[in-house]
Amino acid sequence: MNNDDIAFAPIHQLAALVATRKLDPVALVELYLDRIARFDGALHSYVEVMREEALRRAKACATALKDGLPLGRLHGVPIAVKDLCDIEGRVSGAGSRRRCGIRAAVTAPVIQRLIAAGAVLLGKTHMVEFAFGAWGTNAVLGTPRNPWDDRSHRVPGGSSSGSGVAVAAGLAGAAIGSDTGGSVRIPASLCGIVGLKTTHGRITTEGVVPLSRSLDTIGPMTRCVRDAALLFEVLADDYAAGRPNPSDGGLERGVAGLRLGVPYMTQLDEIDGSVAATFQAACESLRSLGARVDEVEFPLAYFGSAPEMQIIISAEGYAANSSFVDSSGPALDPHVRARLLRGKAIPAAEYIRARERQRMHRAEIQSFLQDFTAVLTPTTAIPAATLEEVDEESTTMARLTRPVNYLGLCALALPCGFCSRGLPISLQIIAAPGHEETVLRVGRAYEAATNWQRRPRLDRFSAVGDKSR
Repeated sequence: MNNDDIAFAPIHQLAALVATRKLDPVALVELYLDRIARFDGALHSYVEVMREEALRRAKACATALKDGLPLGRLHGVPIAVKDLCDIEGRVSGAGSRRRCGIRAAVTAPVIQRLIAAGAVLLGKTHMVEFAFGAWGTNAVLGTPRNPWDDRSHRVPGGSSSGSGVAVAAGLAGAAIGSDTGGSVRIPASLCGIVGLKTTHGRITTEGVVPLSRSLDTIGPMTRCVRDAALLFEVLADDYAAGRPNPSDGGLERGVAGLRLGVPYMTQLDEIDGSVAATFQAACESLRSLGARVDEVEFPLAYFGSAPEMQIIISAEGYAANSSFVDSSGPALDPHVRARLLRGKAIPAAEYIRARERQRMHRAEIQSFLQDFTAVLTPTTAIPAATLEEVDEESTTMARLTRPVNYLGLCALALPCGFCSRGLPISLQIIAAPGHEETVLRVGRAYEAATNWQRRPRLDRFSAVGDKSR
């Protein structure tokens, strides 16, 4: 394997190479650090590169190998972390200059689990300020650049923008993101990688800067479905508490005999033509694998929930961040500030009514899903837009992802093709709460039968200094 092959290798393969001493963990970390120094000046995925700490950790991994000590499932594997996960002694900036002086006293459990599994933390990634935005823009700290276009600055999707770019560009083996309305799946879609939106509460959000406490989730961002499954098993509360890892080969069981639902195309209005065609082709691929894929009218609870979702996320977002929004200090992203201030104006009665309607909608979707193993939609209605094309008031980018959070479901986003401009398009697989293993199984079957795991060309991206600090 050459250096590019190693940089883009799936983490389950990297872990196996390290464990069998075919790959030195120090050399592996140095490879990623060199790529960050070479490319991230242009791509802007990292807000902080933990160079010295990563090298120390890699050397400790090498020593453990030499001494024959027990190894974790991610031993020596370099991982990036969204900059809202607490790491003791380090700033959790959450994309905002107003948090620049706040250092974490305790490391978040999700980070502790990564470290316990042997992972090497490369650094913290850029994000939309306070995680409140779907395009991936940040007017204060800068917007990471989608690596699939070396001519125009295209958005990476948000809010886990830097995590998406780092994985897609081979600047990390995998990354951790958060998803409140699509913030793992949207950058996965636009950057051509895999993103798992987990069921609320299945991975603890303790030690994670909140946006909406009733909607926030943590999820892996990887280059393949097997890696997403691996990271999910490392991070999930029930696995961490001692539940055995799946031993029946569930990920590889295929989709023959499963019933999958897809919405009528009329319900997917305002969808890009290339996205529609690619989505239909993905559905045909699953049919060819033996799944029954039926068109069905999705309930109003899915496509008609935007008003309630907006009330909940705005009200809870303001409650979580009011001290930063209402105080003076460094500039805020004006679009994020406006979204949070909408929450300030929402009466308590309106918020309570929205939560009551949410409970009814969740019951409705649970009844609907009883007839299907999973349901399918595109992940995003359009491929990545240029910065000039972004309309910050538009909900286009999150229209197909936000209902999953609102309805308490889980979902997987994975590549299913490219548009004529060479930009990734993504399939979203959705299932009932707690059925992450199901969406991973369906996604793995589709991934194994297709060939959409590709690398962007980075030749024309030039380095602008060393991003480590």
